[in-house]
Amino acid sequence: MASARPMAPATLLVFAGLACGSNTTGPDYHPDVPTVWASGVTHPFFPLIPGVRYDYRAQTPGGTETSRVEVLPDTRVIQGVTATIVHDQVFVDGALTEDTFDWFAQDTAGNVWYLGEDSREIENGHVVSTEGSWEWGVAGALPGVVMWADPSAHTDTEYRQEYLKGVAEDVAVVVGLDESVQVPAGTFTGCLKTRERNALESGSTEFKYYCRQVGTVLETDGAGGQRDELLQVSGP
Repeated sequence: MASARPMAPATLLVFAGLACGSNTTGPDYHPDVPTVWASGVTHPFFPLIPGVRYDYRAQTPGGTETSRVEVLPDTRVIQGVTATIVHDQVFVDGALTEDTFDWFAQDTAGNVWYLGEDSREIENGHVVSTEGSWEWGVAGALPGVVMWADPSAHTDTEYRQEYLKGVAEDVAVVVGLDESVQVPAGTFTGCLKTRERNALESGSTEFKYYCRQVGTVLETDGAGGQRDELLQVSGP
């Protein structure tokens, strides 16, 4: 959906050599992993309420892409941390093409961490790839922050959302704090805007808009031409 310390929970991450525009595929990444965690993910820009489902739609060169994102009531323990599970399925013209389980947890300072994902690419009903899958603590994988407790303190500096060298290296930067967004689900104001990219792929830049008490409402490509829009939110 990418997205950590043996010290006070309010301590922020230390990113070595991760200035905006730098080569982020290097080995220097030393997150201060918190030891105290909240019981759930309640961040106003990234709330994960079990039972809530989000539906999205985008027009792509390959056809109409729809996504079904559901916060599951189940949890997964990763490195001793109880993570919330999010199930994300992507369909192109009705055919399932991606099936992913993401794992998130929030520390007591309010930062939301991305602890890993089980990602499967589907073709004609069969799994053809699990590329991009990773889990904190396995093969050197480390968690990253998918949403800061105070996003305004992290403008103009890239941060890692995930890290498994050569496999999962998404990074992001906060670029807007008061955005207005109109999608089929409604009109939203005061939204957070981030620029996100896969450091392993050139030209992978996209923009995401997160709105209070909802979460992600819009994703656009770097040029702003393709829009993945929130259609509706359902559930508790």
